[in-house]
Amino acid sequence: MNKIALREQLIAFLHEDIGFGDASSALIDHRETSLATISAKADGVFCGMDVVLELAQLQRFVVESCQPDGTDVVAGDALFVLRGKTRTLLETERVLLNLVQHLSGIATMTRRCVERLDDPTIAVTDTRKTTPGLRMLEKHAVRSGGGKNHRLRLDDAIMIKDNHITALGGITNAVERARTLAGHTTPVEVEVETLEQLHEAIAANADIIMFDNRTPEELKSWRALVPPHIKTEASGGITVETIAQYRGSGVDVISIGQLTHSVTVLDCSLNLVGGIKHAITRNDASTIR
Repeated sequence: MNKIALREQLIAFLHEDIGFGDASSALIDHRETSLATISAKADGVFCGMDVVLELAQLQRFVVESCQPDGTDVVAGDALFVLRGKTRTLLETERVLLNLVQHLSGIATMTRRCVERLDDPTIAVTDTRKTTPGLRMLEKHAVRSGGGKNHRLRLDDAIMIKDNHITALGGITNAVERARTLAGHTTPVEVEVETLEQLHEAIAANADIIMFDNRTPEELKSWRALVPPHIKTEASGGITVETIAQYRGSGVDVISIGQLTHSVTVLDCSLNLVGGIKHAITRNDASTIR
């Protein structure tokens, strides 16, 4: 993960949430320290170690312990334990929990898809249907859950979809133009929706052919037509509830937008252990900062 990019994002997130200062935590004496335990409230897969470690550096608290990304957890398990100024822990809480819960939800969803598919010959991947600004973190969470990443950005590969086919007058012309304009290291993927398009994509010698919105039975019959050197991908409408139906379909990849665009967070809670270490009086209230 790009640590510089992560730090910049976290700084922006803290500015967004804290504003000019945490008015609630300002009520607490600045000398007080606490121990904070963040625990899972549901079963799932933890993800967010990099977020925890980077926020600890930014906010100057100590990470006493932290589960590695990809760890299976059950409700009640401690995910990580922090020590630091009570004010700082509380002002950081929401950014920290929002990110960890979201990333752990993605890792959990990915793990469930991989387990239910139960086919090591097929890679489960994400899509570009990610939250703007969080793609790096969300794709990391997919990997933590046992999945793999599809292209990260539009410049990673040439992906010729239905609108490109329309704009370029067909698959053959689209692939020819791609071969002419792209370097030899840039793969060309073509999305097909009909048998006619499939035959055209094969003749054009695409590197990857994506079968869009096909049934498991259609995938098996269409995959049999594709030469072994062309990789195949199934996409469209596949969810954690239906993925088991695609076991043994013969495709190389199943890409699932649900992994990032509609997951349920892994519910977590932060609980402080510590108390007022210094009694605040009217006379020293001005020392709070």
